[in-house]
Amino acid sequence: MIKYQLDIVATRGGTIESRHRVHAAVVGHRDALVGAAYDPAAVTMWRSCAKPFQVMPFLESGGFDDVGWGDDELALACASHGGEPEHVAIAESMLRDIGLEEGDLACGPHEPLSARGARIVRESGARLTRLHNNCSGKHAAMLARAHTQNWPTNGYERSAHPVQHDALHTVARWAGVEPASVACAVDGCGVVVFGLPLEAMARAYSRLALAAQRCDEIPRRIVHAMRTHPFLVGGTDRFDSVLMEETGGHVLAKVGAEGVHSAAVLDAGIGIAIKVEDGAQRAQFPALLRLLQHLGALPQPLPPRLADWMRKPVRNTRGEVVGDVRPVE
Repeated sequence: MIKYQLDIVATRGGTIESRHRVHAAVVGHRDALVGAAYDPAAVTMWRSCAKPFQVMPFLESGGFDDVGWGDDELALACASHGGEPEHVAIAESMLRDIGLEEGDLACGPHEPLSARGARIVRESGARLTRLHNNCSGKHAAMLARAHTQNWPTNGYERSAHPVQHDALHTVARWAGVEPASVACAVDGCGVVVFGLPLEAMARAYSRLALAAQRCDEIPRRIVHAMRTHPFLVGGTDRFDSVLMEETGGHVLAKVGAEGVHSAAVLDAGIGIAIKVEDGAQRAQFPALLRLLQHLGALPQPLPPRLADWMRKPVRNTRGEVVGDVRPVE
Protein backbone atom coordinates (compact mmCIF):
# COMPACT_ATOMS: atom_id res chain seq x y z
CA MET A 1 0.00 0.00 0.00
CA ILE A 2 1.30 3.44 -0.94
CA LYS A 3 1.44 6.15 1.73
CA TYR A 4 0.69 9.68 0.57
CA GLN A 5 1.44 13.08 2.11
CA LEU A 6 -1.49 15.37 1.33
CA ASP A 7 -1.24 18.03 4.03
CA ILE A 8 -2.02 21.61 3.05
CA VAL A 9 -0.33 24.68 4.48
CA ALA A 10 -1.14 28.38 4.58
CA THR A 11 1.88 30.62 4.33
CA ARG A 12 2.50 34.27 5.08
CA GLY A 13 5.70 35.95 4.05
CA GLY A 14 7.30 32.60 3.32
CA THR A 15 6.51 31.22 6.78
CA ILE A 16 4.02 28.42 7.35
CA GLU A 17 1.24 29.95 9.43
CA SER A 18 -1.28 27.08 9.46
CA ARG A 19 -1.29 23.40 8.54
CA HIS A 20 -4.26 21.19 7.65
CA ARG A 21 -3.83 17.44 8.16
CA VAL A 22 -5.50 15.37 5.44
CA HIS A 23 -6.55 11.72 5.78
CA ALA A 24 -7.31 9.64 2.68
CA ALA A 25 -8.17 6.19 1.40
CA VAL A 26 -7.68 4.89 -2.14
CA VAL A 27 -9.43 1.66 -3.15
CA GLY A 28 -8.93 -0.26 -6.40
CA HIS A 29 -10.03 -3.53 -7.96
CA ARG A 30 -11.35 -6.29 -5.69
CA ASP A 31 -11.95 -3.72 -2.92
CA ALA A 32 -8.20 -3.53 -2.23
CA LEU A 33 -6.92 -0.60 -0.20
CA VAL A 34 -4.05 0.50 -2.43
CA GLY A 35 -3.16 3.86 -0.91
CA ALA A 36 -3.68 6.00 2.17
CA ALA A 37 -2.77 9.18 3.97
CA TYR A 38 -2.67 8.95 7.77
CA ASP A 39 -5.70 6.89 8.88
CA PRO A 40 -7.87 5.33 6.13
CA ALA A 41 -10.06 3.79 8.86
CA ALA A 42 -10.98 7.19 10.29
CA VAL A 43 -14.75 7.48 10.67
CA THR A 44 -16.47 10.68 9.63
CA MET A 45 -19.77 11.80 8.17
CA TRP A 46 -20.02 11.28 4.42
CA ARG A 47 -22.18 14.36 3.97
CA SER A 48 -23.13 15.14 0.35
CA CYS A 49 -20.68 12.61 -1.09
CA ALA A 50 -23.38 9.98 -0.47
CA LYS A 51 -25.88 11.54 -2.90
CA PRO A 52 -25.23 9.22 -5.87
CA PHE A 53 -26.09 6.28 -3.62
CA GLN A 54 -29.05 7.93 -1.90
CA VAL A 55 -30.86 8.24 -5.23
CA MET A 56 -30.28 4.60 -6.23
CA PRO A 57 -33.40 3.14 -4.55
CA PHE A 58 -35.58 5.56 -6.52
CA LEU A 59 -34.02 4.43 -9.80
CA GLU A 60 -34.21 0.77 -8.82
CA SER A 61 -37.91 1.07 -7.97
CA GLY A 62 -38.78 2.36 -11.44
CA GLY A 63 -40.35 5.46 -9.92
CA PHE A 64 -37.73 7.77 -11.41
CA ASP A 65 -38.71 6.70 -14.92
CA ASP A 66 -42.41 6.69 -14.07
CA VAL A 67 -42.31 10.45 -13.47
CA GLY A 68 -40.53 10.93 -16.79
CA TRP A 69 -37.23 12.23 -15.50
CA GLY A 70 -33.89 12.09 -17.28
CA ASP A 71 -30.25 13.10 -16.96
CA ASP A 72 -30.96 16.68 -15.84
CA GLU A 73 -33.01 15.55 -12.87
CA LEU A 74 -30.60 12.73 -12.03
CA ALA A 75 -27.59 15.04 -12.08
CA LEU A 76 -29.40 17.51 -9.83
CA ALA A 77 -30.39 14.73 -7.41
CA CYS A 78 -26.66 13.96 -7.05
CA ALA A 79 -25.64 17.62 -6.89
CA SER A 80 -24.44 20.12 -4.36
CA HIS A 81 -25.48 22.82 -6.77
CA GLY A 82 -24.69 26.50 -6.85
CA GLY A 83 -28.23 27.83 -6.60
CA GLU A 84 -28.09 29.34 -10.07
CA PRO A 85 -31.27 29.91 -12.10
CA GLU A 86 -30.74 26.69 -14.08
CA HIS A 87 -30.52 24.64 -10.89
CA VAL A 88 -33.50 26.31 -9.28
CA ALA A 89 -35.64 25.82 -12.40
CA ILE A 90 -34.97 22.07 -12.54
CA ALA A 91 -35.64 21.60 -8.83
CA GLU A 92 -38.89 23.54 -9.15
CA SER A 93 -39.90 21.47 -12.18
CA MET A 94 -39.16 18.23 -10.28
CA LEU A 95 -41.58 19.27 -7.55
CA ARG A 96 -44.20 20.39 -10.03
CA ASP A 97 -44.07 16.98 -11.74
CA ILE A 98 -45.26 15.33 -8.53
CA GLY A 99 -47.77 18.00 -7.56
CA LEU A 100 -45.66 19.52 -4.80
CA GLU A 101 -43.99 22.89 -4.22
CA GLU A 102 -41.03 24.53 -2.57
CA GLY A 103 -42.63 24.50 0.88
CA ASP A 104 -42.68 20.69 0.81
CA LEU A 105 -38.88 20.57 0.87
CA ALA A 106 -37.44 19.84 4.31
CA CYS A 107 -34.22 21.73 3.59
CA GLY A 108 -33.92 25.38 4.56
CA PRO A 109 -33.03 28.29 2.28
CA HIS A 110 -29.49 29.60 2.06
CA GLU A 111 -27.51 31.89 -0.20
CA PRO A 112 -26.39 30.25 -3.45
CA LEU A 113 -22.99 28.59 -3.20
CA SER A 114 -21.79 29.89 -6.57
CA ALA A 115 -20.69 33.51 -6.93
CA ARG A 116 -22.85 33.83 -10.05
CA GLY A 117 -25.91 32.50 -8.26
CA ALA A 118 -25.40 34.82 -5.29
CA ARG A 119 -24.90 37.80 -7.60
CA ILE A 120 -28.07 37.07 -9.55
CA VAL A 121 -30.13 36.86 -6.38
CA ARG A 122 -28.57 40.03 -4.98
CA GLU A 123 -29.00 42.09 -8.15
CA SER A 124 -32.56 40.88 -8.81
CA GLY A 125 -33.71 41.40 -5.25
CA ALA A 126 -35.25 37.93 -5.35
CA ARG A 127 -36.24 36.13 -2.16
CA LEU A 128 -34.06 33.21 -1.17
CA THR A 129 -36.06 29.99 -1.16
CA ARG A 130 -35.48 26.35 -0.32
CA LEU A 131 -34.92 25.77 -4.03
CA HIS A 132 -31.64 27.69 -3.70
CA ASN A 133 -30.42 25.16 -1.16
CA ASN A 134 -27.58 23.15 -2.70
CA CYS A 135 -29.41 19.94 -1.74
CA SER A 136 -32.81 20.82 -3.22
CA GLY A 137 -32.38 18.29 -6.05
CA LYS A 138 -31.70 15.47 -3.59
CA HIS A 139 -34.71 16.49 -1.52
CA ALA A 140 -36.98 16.71 -4.57
CA ALA A 141 -35.92 13.19 -5.59
CA MET A 142 -36.61 11.89 -2.07
CA LEU A 143 -40.06 13.47 -2.12
CA ALA A 144 -40.70 11.88 -5.51
CA ARG A 145 -39.61 8.51 -4.16
CA ALA A 146 -42.16 8.80 -1.37
CA HIS A 147 -44.83 10.05 -3.78
CA THR A 148 -44.42 7.21 -6.28
CA GLN A 149 -44.51 4.59 -3.50
CA ASN A 150 -47.63 6.14 -1.94
CA TRP A 151 -45.68 6.75 1.26
CA PRO A 152 -46.29 9.90 3.30
CA THR A 153 -44.31 12.82 1.93
CA ASN A 154 -44.40 14.53 5.30
CA GLY A 155 -41.38 13.48 7.33
CA TYR A 156 -39.53 11.96 4.38
CA GLU A 157 -36.29 13.33 5.82
CA ARG A 158 -36.52 11.45 9.13
CA SER A 159 -34.65 8.26 9.93
CA ALA A 160 -37.84 6.25 10.51
CA HIS A 161 -39.21 7.01 7.03
CA PRO A 162 -38.91 4.27 4.36
CA VAL A 163 -37.03 6.67 2.05
CA GLN A 164 -34.22 6.99 4.60
CA HIS A 165 -34.32 3.30 5.52
CA ASP A 166 -33.70 2.39 1.87
CA ALA A 167 -30.97 5.02 1.51
CA LEU A 168 -29.14 3.67 4.57
CA HIS A 169 -29.24 0.08 3.33
CA THR A 170 -28.07 1.10 -0.15
CA VAL A 171 -25.16 3.12 1.23
CA ALA A 172 -24.16 0.22 3.47
CA ARG A 173 -24.31 -2.29 0.60
CA TRP A 174 -22.12 -0.24 -1.71
CA ALA A 175 -19.69 0.64 1.06
CA GLY A 176 -19.39 -3.01 2.09
CA VAL A 177 -20.47 -2.55 5.70
CA GLU A 178 -23.40 -3.67 7.84
CA PRO A 179 -26.23 -1.11 8.12
CA ALA A 180 -26.09 -1.39 11.92
CA SER A 181 -22.45 -0.23 11.85
CA VAL A 182 -23.27 3.03 10.06
CA ALA A 183 -23.44 6.05 12.36
CA CYS A 184 -26.53 8.12 11.58
CA ALA A 185 -27.10 11.78 12.40
CA VAL A 186 -28.79 14.80 10.80
CA ASP A 187 -27.12 16.50 7.84
CA GLY A 188 -26.96 20.24 7.26
CA CYS A 189 -29.96 20.01 4.93
CA GLY A 190 -32.07 18.10 7.46
CA VAL A 191 -31.97 14.51 6.14
CA VAL A 192 -30.11 11.52 7.56
CA VAL A 193 -26.32 11.60 7.17
CA PHE A 194 -24.08 8.53 7.35
CA GLY A 195 -20.84 8.03 9.27
CA LEU A 196 -18.37 5.59 7.71
CA PRO A 197 -14.64 4.82 7.59
CA LEU A 198 -12.86 6.56 4.73
CA GLU A 199 -11.93 3.19 3.27
CA ALA A 200 -15.64 2.25 3.03
CA MET A 201 -16.40 5.52 1.26
CA ALA A 202 -13.60 4.94 -1.24
CA ARG A 203 -14.79 1.35 -1.72
CA ALA A 204 -18.26 2.57 -2.69
CA TYR A 205 -16.86 4.93 -5.32
CA SER A 206 -14.56 2.23 -6.69
CA ARG A 207 -17.50 -0.14 -6.95
CA LEU A 208 -19.56 2.60 -8.64
CA ALA A 209 -16.84 3.14 -11.25
CA LEU A 210 -16.40 -0.59 -11.91
CA ALA A 211 -20.16 -1.18 -12.14
CA ALA A 212 -20.45 1.67 -14.64
CA GLN A 213 -17.64 0.08 -16.66
CA ARG A 214 -19.65 -3.14 -16.76
CA CYS A 215 -22.67 -1.12 -17.93
CA ASP A 216 -24.75 -2.11 -14.92
CA GLU A 217 -27.83 -0.01 -15.55
CA ILE A 218 -28.24 2.09 -12.38
CA PRO A 219 -24.55 2.92 -11.82
CA ARG A 220 -24.11 3.59 -15.53
CA ARG A 221 -26.99 6.06 -15.54
CA ILE A 222 -25.75 7.91 -12.47
CA VAL A 223 -22.18 8.18 -13.74
CA HIS A 224 -23.37 9.24 -17.20
CA ALA A 225 -25.63 11.96 -15.80
CA MET A 226 -22.92 13.41 -13.57
CA ARG A 227 -20.04 13.30 -16.04
CA THR A 228 -22.09 14.74 -18.94
CA HIS A 229 -23.82 17.43 -16.85
CA PRO A 230 -21.03 18.75 -14.63
CA PHE A 231 -22.57 22.22 -14.41
CA LEU A 232 -25.70 20.78 -12.80
CA VAL A 233 -23.61 18.84 -10.26
CA GLY A 234 -21.86 22.00 -9.07
CA GLY A 235 -22.20 25.19 -11.04
CA THR A 236 -20.23 28.06 -12.50
CA ASP A 237 -16.62 27.88 -11.28
CA ARG A 238 -17.51 25.23 -8.67
CA PHE A 239 -14.69 22.75 -8.00
CA ASP A 240 -16.43 19.49 -8.94
CA SER A 241 -17.74 20.98 -12.18
CA VAL A 242 -14.32 22.32 -13.17
CA LEU A 243 -12.59 19.03 -12.34
CA MET A 244 -15.05 16.94 -14.35
CA GLU A 245 -14.92 19.38 -17.26
CA GLU A 246 -11.12 19.52 -17.32
CA THR A 247 -10.80 15.72 -17.22
CA GLY A 248 -13.46 15.18 -19.86
CA GLY A 249 -15.54 13.26 -17.34
CA HIS A 250 -12.81 10.70 -16.63
CA VAL A 251 -12.79 11.77 -12.97
CA LEU A 252 -16.09 11.83 -11.10
CA ALA A 253 -16.02 14.12 -8.06
CA LYS A 254 -18.46 14.84 -5.27
CA VAL A 255 -17.89 17.45 -2.59
CA GLY A 256 -19.03 17.10 1.00
CA ALA A 257 -19.07 19.56 3.87
CA GLU A 258 -16.48 19.68 6.65
CA GLY A 259 -13.55 18.77 4.45
CA VAL A 260 -14.91 15.51 3.02
CA HIS A 261 -14.55 14.67 -0.67
CA SER A 262 -15.11 11.51 -2.70
CA ALA A 263 -14.02 10.81 -6.25
CA ALA A 264 -13.63 8.02 -8.77
CA VAL A 265 -11.07 7.60 -11.51
CA LEU A 266 -13.57 5.95 -13.78
CA ASP A 267 -11.37 4.20 -16.33
CA ALA A 268 -9.14 2.75 -13.60
CA GLY A 269 -11.95 1.72 -11.25
CA ILE A 270 -10.31 3.65 -8.41
CA GLY A 271 -12.31 5.16 -5.56
CA ILE A 272 -11.03 7.97 -3.35
CA ALA A 273 -12.16 9.50 -0.08
CA ILE A 274 -10.40 12.33 1.74
CA LYS A 275 -11.08 14.11 5.01
CA VAL A 276 -9.41 17.32 6.12
CA GLU A 277 -9.09 16.72 9.83
CA ASP A 278 -10.10 20.23 10.88
CA GLY A 279 -12.86 20.44 8.25
CA ALA A 280 -11.33 23.33 6.30
CA GLN A 281 -12.68 23.44 2.76
CA ARG A 282 -9.72 25.49 1.58
CA ALA A 283 -7.57 22.40 2.10
CA GLN A 284 -9.73 19.69 0.53
CA PHE A 285 -9.54 20.89 -3.06
CA PRO A 286 -5.73 21.09 -3.37
CA ALA A 287 -5.42 17.83 -1.42
CA LEU A 288 -7.68 15.98 -3.85
CA LEU A 289 -5.86 17.46 -6.84
CA ARG A 290 -2.49 16.40 -5.43
CA LEU A 291 -3.77 12.87 -4.80
CA LEU A 292 -5.15 12.64 -8.34
CA GLN A 293 -1.72 13.69 -9.62
CA HIS A 294 -0.10 10.94 -7.54
CA LEU A 295 -2.51 8.47 -9.13
CA GLY A 296 -1.71 9.66 -12.66
CA ALA A 297 -5.25 10.91 -13.21
CA LEU A 298 -4.09 14.53 -13.56
CA PRO A 299 -1.00 15.92 -15.28
CA GLN A 300 1.78 17.98 -13.83
CA PRO A 301 1.64 20.88 -14.34
CA LEU A 302 -2.11 21.17 -14.06
CA PRO A 303 -4.24 22.95 -16.67
CA PRO A 304 -4.79 26.60 -15.66
CA ARG A 305 -8.34 26.21 -14.31
CA LEU A 306 -7.25 23.45 -11.93
CA ALA A 307 -3.94 25.10 -11.07
CA ASP A 308 -5.96 27.98 -9.65
CA TRP A 309 -7.44 25.55 -7.10
CA MET A 310 -4.12 23.94 -6.25
CA ARG A 311 -2.45 27.13 -5.04
CA LYS A 312 -4.66 29.94 -3.74
CA PRO A 313 -3.20 33.35 -2.90
CA VAL A 314 -3.69 34.79 0.57
CA ARG A 315 -4.51 38.49 0.33
CA ASN A 316 -4.68 41.24 2.91
CA THR A 317 -7.42 43.88 3.12
CA ARG A 318 -5.63 45.97 0.46
CA GLY A 319 -5.71 43.11 -2.01
CA GLU A 320 -1.98 42.46 -1.78
CA VAL A 321 -0.79 38.85 -2.05
CA VAL A 322 0.94 38.06 1.26
CA GLY A 323 1.08 34.26 1.11
CA ASP A 324 -0.68 31.22 -0.28
CA VAL A 325 -2.60 28.04 0.52
CA ARG A 326 -0.87 25.03 -1.09
CA PRO A 327 0.20 21.43 -0.63
CA VAL A 328 3.24 20.70 1.48
CA GLU A 329 6.29 20.71 -0.77
